[in-house]
Amino acid sequence: MEKALKVSSSPHVRANYSTKSIMLDVIIALMPAMFAGVYFFGIRALWVTLLSVGSCVVFEWIWEKIFKKTITIMDLSAVVTGLLLAFNLPPSIPIYIVILGAFVAIILTKQLFGGIGQNFINPALAARAFLLAAYPQQTTSFTIPNQLAAGTAVDALSGATPLALLKQGLIEKLPSLTEAFLGNIGGCIGEVSALAILLGAAYLLYRRVIKWHIPVFYIGTIFIIIYLFSGKGAYISFYSLFLGGIMLGAFFMATDYTTSPMTVKGQIIFAIGAGLITAVIRLFGGYPEGVSYSILLMNLAVPLIDRFVKTRHFGGGKTV
Repeated sequence: MEKALKVSSSPHVRANYSTKSIMLDVIIALMPAMFAGVYFFGIRALWVTLLSVGSCVVFEWIWEKIFKKTITIMDLSAVVTGLLLAFNLPPSIPIYIVILGAFVAIILTKQLFGGIGQNFINPALAARAFLLAAYPQQTTSFTIPNQLAAGTAVDALSGATPLALLKQGLIEKLPSLTEAFLGNIGGCIGEVSALAILLGAAYLLYRRVIKWHIPVFYIGTIFIIIYLFSGKGAYISFYSLFLGGIMLGAFFMATDYTTSPMTVKGQIIFAIGAGLITAVIRLFGGYPEGVSYSILLMNLAVPLIDRFVKTRHFGGGKTV
């Protein structure tokens, strides 16, 4: 008798990528931003990044060890969370705050809800929002690279970020567009250099890890709203796109698989909503930034978006 074939249930699609390979691609894409952060802010930016990554990995291992779950630190998702958390913090942040942020990201936001793929908001952004509320002074005490003052990146000086200057209407004190694009400005470790972020984003797009819809509609919405309602013209509206966390949020956090919609139409709705919230906070709120809160709020709306934006059924006609 012929040997019977064992047929598993559908789907039978096979792909040459895995969670680990995707996370590795994201880590590679984040390297230009990390190098830029170390170059502009000095060696402390590297220590903060390593501490954040190490804390996230350790917290994930401890949780899974205590509750006798499969150890998943080798899938590199905790490393990505640690990198993104560090990139959203100033280089002068105290060590204990970095460790607390890692705890919030991994334990409270990710593991309590079942681990990777089960969290309903972005862990790194949730940790940043928590730290902003708990330690507003330490998390908003930004530094500016010494290139602006003395032509060296060994140390950093305290000062107002371009985003804060723009919020105060001090346009004449803003650095040049070139400095803002390259990252020679004050801010968080991984968000200052738009050039470095765009290099990493190009890699992710080339590897098809992310699609263009969320970043383009997110950034485009912010530009349009700020241009229409700020009264500062197209140049300043364009300039503002390189300030704060817009680029980092657009390409590395809003595109998170778990916390963004499944369909392209849903992703566009998600991106427009996040862009609108960011622009409104920047224009009319008391806080000059708005990226973290906008993406977190739209993370909460993802189940509703997925519910009403239907996917096409295989083998069926057009859905309503």
